[in-house]
Amino acid sequence: MSARARRRVTFVCDSDAWGGAEVYLTHHLRRADENGWTASLVVAEPVAAGFAGLLPPDRVAVVPLARHTREAPAVRDAVGASRPDVVAVNLVDPASNAAAVDAALAVAPTVATLHLEGDTRSGAEREALAARYRRLAAVLAPSSVIRAQLLADLGVPPDRARVVHNGVDLPADPAGPAAAAVPRLGALGRLVAQKGFDVLLAATRRVVDDGVPVELVIGGAGRDEAALRAAAEGLPVTFTGFVDDVRGFLRGLDVFCLSSRRDALPLALLEAMAEGLPCVATDVGDVRAVVGEEVAVVPVEDAGALAAALHPLLTDPARRAAAAAAARRRAEASLDAALMARRTFAVLAEVVRS
Repeated sequence: MSARARRRVTFVCDSDAWGGAEVYLTHHLRRADENGWTASLVVAEPVAAGFAGLLPPDRVAVVPLARHTREAPAVRDAVGASRPDVVAVNLVDPASNAAAVDAALAVAPTVATLHLEGDTRSGAEREALAARYRRLAAVLAPSSVIRAQLLADLGVPPDRARVVHNGVDLPADPAGPAAAAVPRLGALGRLVAQKGFDVLLAATRRVVDDGVPVELVIGGAGRDEAALRAAAEGLPVTFTGFVDDVRGFLRGLDVFCLSSRRDALPLALLEAMAEGLPCVATDVGDVRAVVGEEVAVVPVEDAGALAAALHPLLTDPARRAAAAAAARRRAEASLDAALMARRTFAVLAEVVRS
């Protein structure tokens, strides 16, 4: 496609901390060119460093954080300067990035990706939020649960609320279970209540009380770290802090666990599957629908069920190997980030054409 024919998209990332929503965005920035797009990025200062090197400097604008503010003039000006055909805004939750959405809508047709269901307010606040969402050309959701909230709470027309499931890079050399002398169980995410690490600690305590050898490794940082460390007292648990090298973290594990109370289709789980790890996950978002046959799925906030699902994987190497191979096959079949990006850019192209 010639330079003149290439479409232009500006991604807006108005986040105060790095997480799965930001990793999602890196996948699209790296794949814009191969999908026929020239991408620019308008990014809030707190997370700007995470996107370093993905785009030429003249296509990146670092702006003040607008999250939870009423207006975002710096975002509006930066988006306008990039001259987009369409704007794609990353939304951490339904309401908190409203200023960034308004800034994008003032410049060009706008598509938003809503990564988490959440508080859609009430009364006049909800009406204002719903009016804003109805102005969007499309809203992408990584799970059907989020799409349902878009329809029910915010009145997004069904044809403009699209599910595009998350995807991840598929390593050519998946490590599989580490075969540690004492099986290593791992979890990765922000140390906040949403991720349910307290439930995982309770489940681990049950496993240890049953006499099962295990080492638990929790990667991530967040406001609940002190409380989680206190809850882990007496358990074989290591807190690694923020993880820069996700593959390196996963390569040291024998089993991966997602213990979230609320999530869509978490990238950490998909990355573990792509690495060829046996996985246990709570029944959040579209996890059961998308990967439930290859992952042991248990109810949310049920430490007993979590422990029961972990027990056979921690005690039976053959079962670990079989579950690991199944997880990798599913990742190869339907969880590739390249497929996710193609679907996203196809929606953006529809918006430009219309």
